Amino acid sequence: MSIYQRLQDDKKNGKKSFAVLIDPDKVRLKQLDRVLELSKKAKVDYFFIGGSLIVNDMLDMVLKSIKTHCPDIPMVLFPGNSFQLSYKADALLFLSLISGRNAELLIGKHVVTAPFLKMSPLEIMSTGYMLIDGGVSTTVTYMSNTNPIPAKKNDIAMTTAMAGEMLGLKLIYMDAGSGAEIPISTEMIDAVSSAIDIPLIIGGGIETPEKALANVRAGADLIVVGNAIEKDPDLIVDIANSIHSMNVTTV
Repeated sequence: MSIYQRLQDDKKNGKKSFAVLIDPDKVRLKQLDRVLELSKKAKVDYFFIGGSLIVNDMLDMVLKSIKTHCPDIPMVLFPGNSFQLSYKADALLFLSLISGRNAELLIGKHVVTAPFLKMSPLEIMSTGYMLIDGGVSTTVTYMSNTNPIPAKKNDIAMTTAMAGEMLGLKLIYMDAGSGAEIPISTEMIDAVSSAIDIPLIIGGGIETPEKALANVRAGADLIVVGNAIEKDPDLIVDIANSIHSMNVTTV
């Protein structure tokens, strides 16, 4: 089964998922081993690998380490630019920044990378990427040269996501950015989730199991946490248990 088919089936069945985001620029070898150990224990659903820069050669090393320690957890590239590609991963989020008006990130970079991706073994998942104001200027906002959607403009977020789905994008990823002071509100998540039929990914500023649970209850299908885990890897188990508690069925 493809990763996208799994995401679709999970949405249809109301199953909620958790992805640990690993930034190769920030990870330390000892910490990575701990993150992988806890992720396996917590039965994390996915690893997202990427960052806004990736200025070193750690990407392939991180992917190889994940494959060795957690061979059953899919690895999805979450690229910050067109150079963050590796055939060692399982899939790639082909991000189109639909919240901004920078043509290079709507279609320009995609034209450059398309021939390479066409030949690759990676599963390509077209994704409408939406930056939401998290109360602080983030690396993504600076690097993309775009303004995020205001945190309280639920209608803009909703109609942007609807447009992305109508354009044929397979996923919607709403992100407040790494280190966000204000996470995406449950009201916005509910508005967007109610307006689309494709899987909804939420990331940025999620620092507690309680916030992760509130987000999936509001309609998120997949929660992505990176920054908080970099500070405290032990959060992996608590956040995973919180999200997966939504999947417990009673007879």
